Amino acid sequence: MNRYDKSFKEEAVRLSDEMGPKKAAVQLGVAYHTLQDWRRRRTLHGEGAHIGSGYAYASANKTAREIELERENNELRRANEILKDALGFFAKDRKR
Repeated sequence: MNRYDKSFKEEAVRLSDEMGPKKAAVQLGVAYHTLQDWRRRRTLHGEGAHIGSGYAYASANKTAREIELERENNELRRANEILKDALGFFAKDRKR
């Protein structure tokens, strides 16, 4: 599955406004339905529609950087939980 960054998505949507979504999709090598989805998201979410890869949207009171930091924070919390579980597993094994 291809992932596109925010600037590519914004430029693709702008190009599709100028030349039409079918021609823009062919020119950019993007599936037509993907480009249409980006256009729909722009209509629904405005400026926060294309943060980058993935499906997260910027809310009115959060910047793209804040959302990225929250995502990173959640990932680090999951990693810590895995490490805690592993530590408990090895501590039990060592007592034997």
